[in-house]
Amino acid sequence: MPANIQKKQLFIASCMALLVTSLSFGIRAGVLGTMGTKFNLDAGQLATIAATAFWGFPLAVIIGGIVVDIIGMKKLLVAAFIFHLVGIILTVTATGYWSLFISTLCIGIANGTVEAACNPLVATLYPEDKTTKLNHFHLWFPGGIVIGTLLVYGLNNLLGDAYWVSQLEIGLMILPTILYGFLFSKLELPVTERVSSGVSSSEMYKALLNPLFLIMIILMFGTAITELFTGQWIDVLLKNVTDNAILLLTIETGVMVLGRAFAGPVVHKFSPAGVLLMSSVFAALGLYMLGHSTGNMLFVGALVFGIGVCYFWPTMLGFVSENLPKTGAVGMNLMGGAGMFAVSVYMIFMGGYYDRLLAGKLPTGANLQAYGATNATPEMLTALSNAKKAAGPEIINVTLIIPIILAVVFTGLFFYMKSIKTTTSLATANLSH
Repeated sequence: MPANIQKKQLFIASCMALLVTSLSFGIRAGVLGTMGTKFNLDAGQLATIAATAFWGFPLAVIIGGIVVDIIGMKKLLVAAFIFHLVGIILTVTATGYWSLFISTLCIGIANGTVEAACNPLVATLYPEDKTTKLNHFHLWFPGGIVIGTLLVYGLNNLLGDAYWVSQLEIGLMILPTILYGFLFSKLELPVTERVSSGVSSSEMYKALLNPLFLIMIILMFGTAITELFTGQWIDVLLKNVTDNAILLLTIETGVMVLGRAFAGPVVHKFSPAGVLLMSSVFAALGLYMLGHSTGNMLFVGALVFGIGVCYFWPTMLGFVSENLPKTGAVGMNLMGGAGMFAVSVYMIFMGGYYDRLLAGKLPTGANLQAYGATNATPEMLTALSNAKKAAGPEIINVTLIIPIILAVVFTGLFFYMKSIKTTTSLATANLSH
């Protein structure tokens, strides 16, 4: 590493950029309902708006992954700063569905650009401990969600849930955005690990066709949906089951912060494949509890679910970077892009499915938007509340299928990687003799 590269400062700046990314998830999860009420949006429209961030992300992360080796990480981070700033301002000044759609798209592009630059940056800064440091870096994603949800919860309790309060909460994201933009403007960034190691572009693209990489891409669909769809929608799905649904997200992400902070011993003891297997089991158990519990047991379910999804995202990236290093920044960013794209598609589909579930639980011929309108009668509002109370857990129970499948596949991956390690050890021993 060149002497002019300040590893610690770059890592701090990367964490600050990811903090803005996660604040956008945490705060938006908390104000999604208020936005829907303000502009009279149904669940399908809200799902489409929320999903925009998730498909803006893969668009940016995949394009960024392809060009990062060419233009460098610093230019990508400048672009991320601009999109974050524009997206926040447009959200604060939103006037309806389309302005929220465009602002969310800008923030999604900014979030993807941050990961397109910072994931390979962290891997380049810490080549001997990639999975652990990626977990340390990604703890700021749940960390920001904890900060964001607590901020929303506190300000809503103090000032009420009026729309102007939501605008204030979104606007506060400008402060860390300006800070990370300033930090990166003062620092020199290295070239990516693939460029510094001399791996050619043709070797990189050939590595992307490795069957193991293609399998990991498919598995990323499942891990991302399990973690991010549930986190982004937990307030909507369980708001009528508990009075503190947003605190479920706070508990879940709080566990993720602690888990990722102590990722080093866990990853070294169980291996990345072992960690992914255990994560899928805990995620399935947690979702089951969230979909079949009420009262305080919901918070236990959120705790278990947080343990489950804690290591998913950074360990998936670390696994690819360690076991398929020739895929480089493109490989890591394709993984991230695939995950977010899967979440966006799943979110749109489940938003429509949720609306259909609600309609099916209301009186025959009922208009869903009329039941949620500001002039709805108390009887209509009660009927809608009861419908939501029943429909939310049903969505969670459908999603439960995904981590169950992941647990089966990760079991196979664990034993496959173990066999490779055993074969490599035997070959090394024979050569030494």
